[in-house]
Amino acid sequence: MPFEYVPNYYDFPREFRGYGENPPDFKWPNNAKIVINFVLNYEEGAENSIENGDPSSEMYIWEIPYVTHAGKRSYDCESDFEYGARAGVWRILRLFKKHGYKFTTFAVGKAFELLPDVPAAIKRDGHEIASHCYRWWDYSKLSPEEEKKIIIKNMESLKATTGEYPKGWYYARLSQHSRRLVYDVHQELGAPLLWMADAYADDLPYWMPVPRTTDAMLMVPYSYDCNDARFHQPTGWSSTDGFYKHIQYAFDTLYSEGCDGTPKIMTVALHARVVAKPGRFQALVKFMDYIKEKEGVWVATREEIAEHFKKVNPWVPPATPLAYGPDKP
Repeated sequence: MPFEYVPNYYDFPREFRGYGENPPDFKWPNNAKIVINFVLNYEEGAENSIENGDPSSEMYIWEIPYVTHAGKRSYDCESDFEYGARAGVWRILRLFKKHGYKFTTFAVGKAFELLPDVPAAIKRDGHEIASHCYRWWDYSKLSPEEEKKIIIKNMESLKATTGEYPKGWYYARLSQHSRRLVYDVHQELGAPLLWMADAYADDLPYWMPVPRTTDAMLMVPYSYDCNDARFHQPTGWSSTDGFYKHIQYAFDTLYSEGCDGTPKIMTVALHARVVAKPGRFQALVKFMDYIKEKEGVWVATREEIAEHFKKVNPWVPPATPLAYGPDKP
């Protein structure tokens, strides 16, 4: 007997067509041939730990991945995350200041609360701050009611540490409710939601209609492949040069397509406790030097990308709401 899936209030339909065989040219500023968005994931201190009241230590994206300690503190894991706050984030900030580039921060609320010096420095240097939710852990097992409370908590947390509500969101370990809950909370708070990044479906931004409304959310896709987290994954980088060559090749492919008339976006994802380690940092240094030599490269925040995209390709509401799933939870 086949399983019959019935969409619920939190579901969004899948869409495979996209921009098709001939993607449009959205005319990036100054006729850029490629847009590069650097993302700094800042999670330090908000990961799973006994001290945070969790049942075990963190097991993802640290130097000895997939090792965890149930019921007791793991000082080695904790101190690896501390490296990102104590040393890594400052090394990254110095490099970006040197080049005059801006990045987007995926900020975990609790991590910003633990060390207010970090959001202060990120704001001082003009980088974008977006939400990475309040804790850096798996939200898939929470009820919608529990998750909504955490979303609101992070909205208020980031407003307290940065002075404003976040305009963009990236979860990573999201639930099936997360997309709709983020949309609903922003609507209820009257806070602009400029973009979301929990999507990997394209090399360009795209509109995602919100079921049972005539509204849409702008998806600015993220990247798991041009991502330093893969240093800590079995299928990832075994060397600094491996990471560098991968992001260089990704750039070359997209840059070539831009030169042929279809400019795209490239995301380079960073973690302060990963790429900012001295032995890996030269990959980022070399990549910045490499793109500096190219003409028509726009290094932009996701907010800048979204603002431009909305001007050249605004959402046109349909005459009737998208009929998918019930209209209430």
